[in-house]
Amino acid sequence: MALTPEQVAHVAALARLELSPDEAALYRAQLSAVLDAASLLDEVDVSGVQPTRGDAPVPPLRPDVERPSLSPEQVLGNAPAKVGTTFSVPKILE
Repeated sequence: MALTPEQVAHVAALARLELSPDEAALYRAQLSAVLDAASLLDEVDVSGVQPTRGDAPVPPLRPDVERPSLSPEQVLGNAPAKVGTTFSVPKILE
C-alpha cells in the first residue's frame, strides 16, 4: 500500500513532527513497506481458528488493608529538592 505525501504529512501532524521533504520521502517509503508487510496477514487462512476474547476471568484480588503511610520526612528523605513537605521540580510551562 503506497501512501500519498498527504497521508504522510497527516500522520506527521498527528505526531507533532515537522518533516523535511527528504524525511517525508524516506518515511513514506518506510511506512508503505510496513503496511505492505502487515497486509500479508490478510492472506492467512484463519477459518478454523476460534476468536480470542478479552473477558478472561480476573484472579481474585487481595483485600484492601489499611496501613499507616510514610511520614513526609521519610518520603522526602532522598529528594534532590523540596519545599516544605512537597517535592520541588523545575517549571516546565510558562
